[in-house]
Amino acid sequence: MDKYDEIVRMWQGWRVSTISDIDARLNNFRILFAFNSCKIENEDVTYHDTREIFENGRAVDFTGDPRALFELGNQRLCYEYLKRKIADREPLTIRLVLETHAALTGGTYDERRYIESGERPGMFKKHDYVTDREEVGSLPEDVPVEMDDLLGEIGGFEDGDISKAAAYFHLRFEFIHPFADGNGRVGRTLLNYFLMTRSYPPTIIFDDDKAKYYAALEAYDRFEDIVPMHGFIRQQTERTWEKTLDRERRCPDSEKTMPSPQQRVIIREKRGVAP
Repeated sequence: MDKYDEIVRMWQGWRVSTISDIDARLNNFRILFAFNSCKIENEDVTYHDTREIFENGRAVDFTGDPRALFELGNQRLCYEYLKRKIADREPLTIRLVLETHAALTGGTYDERRYIESGERPGMFKKHDYVTDREEVGSLPEDVPVEMDDLLGEIGGFEDGDISKAAAYFHLRFEFIHPFADGNGRVGRTLLNYFLMTRSYPPTIIFDDDKAKYYAALEAYDRFEDIVPMHGFIRQQTERTWEKTLDRERRCPDSEKTMPSPQQRVIIREKRGVAP
């Protein structure tokens, strides 16, 4: 069994099914995910500010671009919004995609997009935006149908290679490029939504690996090749959870048993508490 499969088995062994389970398992993950996902496209984002916002709701002595604060605050709001839906295993729908985009991009659209182009958070793009060397991006009038087709295609996928299906979903989403802004942040968030609703561990795409990430995206844009992204997601998942896996190997949950009645008596006696 390779490390990725071992991590999947570890995650599934935790039986993450409630909001409390999600909060417990993703307590640190959510901060690292938000930091890296925002940092990929915004150099003003720092880990310190991310932690401050997640833990205290604000960043102290911040002097950078206010957009960074909006993006980080939106990550926190989006986590709170989606964890309930993950616990309920709600399927990916157009409405959920639009609401996720609204949560992640509220207050971040610039003047050109918002005023001149009439673009809005929580709405598919109204104008044609192409990106990268291959000029990917569906025409605005095609986006609703293509997104509906994509969600229908992956919605019933429960068996087989979930990580490969997740890679395909992420690549197709980014290829369609359904929004005027925020496609990367939304795509990475929905990638994890797809994984978690199928009892697979979420992943962090690390900012310092973004060159490999962009290369994997380009391989699909140019050749419709999903292999690089599939391998990349597995590698990033290993990096995301390898320290947790090491701790589990040393002391798995199955060995973390409660003290026996006799042990509890001894503990109370040592503390000077009457049995």
